[in-house]
Amino acid sequence: MISSASNPHVRHLRSLRDLPRERRSERSVFLEGVRLVSDALASGAQPRLALYAPEQLRATPAGAALLAQLASRPGCYEATPAAVAAAADTQHPQGVVAAFPWPELAPRPGLRLVLDALQDPGNVGTLLRSAEAAGVGLVLCARGTADIYGPKVLRAAMGAHFSLPVQADLDWDAIAAELSACPVIYAAEAAASMPYYAADWKQPAGLIIGAEARGVSEAGLALATHRIAIPMVGRSESLNAGVAGSVILFEALRQRTRGRT
Repeated sequence: MISSASNPHVRHLRSLRDLPRERRSERSVFLEGVRLVSDALASGAQPRLALYAPEQLRATPAGAALLAQLASRPGCYEATPAAVAAAADTQHPQGVVAAFPWPELAPRPGLRLVLDALQDPGNVGTLLRSAEAAGVGLVLCARGTADIYGPKVLRAAMGAHFSLPVQADLDWDAIAAELSACPVIYAAEAAASMPYYAADWKQPAGLIIGAEARGVSEAGLALATHRIAIPMVGRSESLNAGVAGSVILFEALRQRTRGRT
C-alpha cells in the first residue's frame, strides 16, 4: 500500500494536477473523486494510473462500487488516505485520484458552441456540463479559454468531458472552418436587440459565448451572422457567461424538441 507523499505515483499525479504542460505532454487528464472517476470508467475510458483509499471508498455505496472496479485494474494502487490527499486538489478528498487519457470524441450532429477566451474555470465547466445536457454536437474553445482539463473545470463539468466532443486551443481560422456548414452563427451580446428565443435554433447553428469581462471578441463578432441577447427586467446588467450560455443552450434544445412556439 502506498503511504508516502513522496511516492513517484503521488508526485506524478500531483504534476498532472498542477502543470498544464504535463497534461499536454502526456495528453492525460487528472480526475479526483468518486463521481468523476466512476463516470470516466462508465464511458469506457481506462485509467493510466489511480490511487485509492479502500476504507474511504467503502464509506458510501457509490465508493464501494468504484472500489470493486479499481481493485482488479492494472495501474490502480491501494493507498492511505494521507497519500491520496497529497495528490488531491480538494480540501476533503473522497479517497480516489486518477489519470486518464484525454477523451477524443468525434463531432456529432447538433449545435456548435464556441467559447471565446472564457477565463473563469467555473464558467467553462458549467458550459461544458450544460452543453452535454443540451445535446451540443461540438464545443470549440478559442485560444485564451481556460484549460479545459484543469481540475476546477473538470469538477464543474461533472463528467461532461467523457461524452461531449470538445476541441481546444483553436485559432479563428480553425473555428471558422468548423462552423462553415452552419447557415447561422449567433453571438451572445448584452446590447443586441434580438432576443435569444427569436433565433431559429432548429437549423444547423453556431453559438459564440464571449469572455466574462469583454464579451465576444472582434474575431467572433466578424464571424457571427446575428447577435442575440437575454432580455432582463431586474437591476442586473448582465449574467455571468456560464448562466447566460446555459439559458440559450436550453432554449435551443426546447426549439429542437418542441418547435419555436
